[in-house]
Amino acid sequence: MRRTVLKFAALSVLALAVAGCASTPSGPKFQEMGNVIPKLKPGNGRIYFFRAAGPFGAALQPGVRIDKFGVGSSKPGSFFFVDRPAGTYQAATTSDLRKTLEVPLADGETKYVRMSPSFGLAVGSIVLNLEAPEKARSEMGWLAYAGQVIVDK
Repeated sequence: MRRTVLKFAALSVLALAVAGCASTPSGPKFQEMGNVIPKLKPGNGRIYFFRAAGPFGAALQPGVRIDKFGVGSSKPGSFFFVDRPAGTYQAATTSDLRKTLEVPLADGETKYVRMSPSFGLAVGSIVLNLEAPEKARSEMGWLAYAGQVIVDK
């Protein structure tokens, strides 16, 4: 039994070390994009998804879905956003589609969703939580944009 526990611990340390080698996005930083991110269209709101950089769970990069439609990926050190008409949306990651986050979105409103790695006994997942705007924006400054290419119109 003790040998099995030691093997599991050694494999866990190795997995964390390999995860730390996973690449992080190299796009423009949030603080540099103020004049590039388009203004909201009337009737829409915006949802920012962001994930802090760090070696913990870096290899875990599942897709992110809103109401069963893929909108991005959970990559360490990155953010992306989606605009949607006012309404209530269910956000989830492809690592655990049963755990959803309800995101109510009003016309002209911006919401922030933190993506955080979490580990169980056998499998890891990304947990989604709504974050206060002030706290989210203060943490997003140095995160890299990992969304779709923004085209000036």
